[in-house]
Amino acid sequence: MGAGGLANISFGFFGIQIGFVLQNSNMSRIFQTLGASMDDLPALWVAAPLTGLIVQPIIGHLSDKTWNRFGRRRPYFMTGALLAAISLFLMPLAPAFAAPLLFAAALLWILDASLNIAMEPFRAFVGDMLDRSQHATGYAVQTAFIGAGAVVAAIFPWLLEQVGVSNVAPPGEIPDTVRFSFWAGAVALFLAIGWTVVTTKEYSPEEMAAFEAEREVETGEPMRALAAKNSGSAILWIVFGAGVAAAVAPLGLEKEIYLLGGLMAIYGILSAIGISMAKKGQSANMLSSIVGDFSGMPEAMKRLALVQFFSWSALFIMWIYSGPIVSQYFYGSADPTTAAYNEGANWWNLIYTVQNGVAAVAALLLLPVMSRKIGKARTHLTCLLLGAAGFLGYFVLRDPNLLIVCEILKGIAWASILAMPYAILASSLPQAKLGIYMGLFNIFVVVPQLLVATVMGSVMNALFPGEPIWTMLFAAASWALAGLAMLRVKIPGEGEMADA
Repeated sequence: MGAGGLANISFGFFGIQIGFVLQNSNMSRIFQTLGASMDDLPALWVAAPLTGLIVQPIIGHLSDKTWNRFGRRRPYFMTGALLAAISLFLMPLAPAFAAPLLFAAALLWILDASLNIAMEPFRAFVGDMLDRSQHATGYAVQTAFIGAGAVVAAIFPWLLEQVGVSNVAPPGEIPDTVRFSFWAGAVALFLAIGWTVVTTKEYSPEEMAAFEAEREVETGEPMRALAAKNSGSAILWIVFGAGVAAAVAPLGLEKEIYLLGGLMAIYGILSAIGISMAKKGQSANMLSSIVGDFSGMPEAMKRLALVQFFSWSALFIMWIYSGPIVSQYFYGSADPTTAAYNEGANWWNLIYTVQNGVAAVAALLLLPVMSRKIGKARTHLTCLLLGAAGFLGYFVLRDPNLLIVCEILKGIAWASILAMPYAILASSLPQAKLGIYMGLFNIFVVVPQLLVATVMGSVMNALFPGEPIWTMLFAAASWALAGLAMLRVKIPGEGEMADA
């Protein structure tokens, strides 16, 4: 496929990322404007990872089994785009509704679910449309549009302020910069995804089967393996989850750990139900299929799951702690009311934009070259180690200008995280189940975020109270471990990086 075709199949991600960045950058501000306290924010924000955890496997399963006159993945693109655009349009109007904080929180669930409905099939779409030789390039182009969308969404409110749009508002009202950014973002998201829909034509199931015959596997194998399992492991998950929840009060842990325990118990319950259905031969249902596919993940996916776990643990640490760290350690103030603190916060916003811009450039110019020269696995290993050095720079440097170098290194790693694991998976998985496996792979993106959100606060309060800089060392170690985990990933045609 030529450059134009590669751009067309991924351009929708430009709009999706605009939606995600507008959400991530502004929802805390909107919640606080509508009366939420700082302590309320984690509970309000839990919608984001939870909706991804729930929605993506379901959409992956459904899109694998969909084929109609609109295609296989494209119906989900447009459904997600329409719902997300409506949510983005309504969010700034929340103050006009009764119970505005509750309305905004409900809209966040809908917005994040809608973005996930559109996003998950895009991951599988590249694998559908390209042969193995173009997977690395295809996901690199997708990553470039992700980076470009992030930069546009991050800069747009600032640009509006520069041309005279008000960045402040009366109590309880949303500033005009945020309102207009959300409305412009709704239009951009819908048009970008619409462009991909109208400029691409999906292959039929028969064509896909012919293209991918050499990678097809016996689709009933995961269900037979699930039926052969006993319920002991499921019971252990239930007991362990209940134990984690029960330990919160006696040990004085953060209340968010209740969520972690609850998720463990729920997974155990769903596993037990899925095993029971499989034993009874009731395989033609979504729950058994998803649980069976999760239990029977291909070996390459299992090994990449560990890489993803450490990769996204570091990223969530970055999103939570980087801004306060820049203000406290590079500008000398941990007090949000001071000019120094806000100067540090502005500097972090700027250099984070640098990271996303570097990711867009690296995805187009660096990753395809590296993957051709040294292979996808070694490319990802190298980029993760560069990113670990970027986190380490926060720990050892004190000149804020040098943080630009750190963000360049992290931007290269971010580009690789968004591209290489998916390129490796697309080249290794059966085409008939690419959607569900991509959706299940997202679990290893979401779980580390939930783990960091629930555990890191307790760890820091116990070991380094008032010293968030140590989280950068945790993040550097996490990306280094992710890189080392890549040594166990084998890719057909590239040779073995190491013995298992």
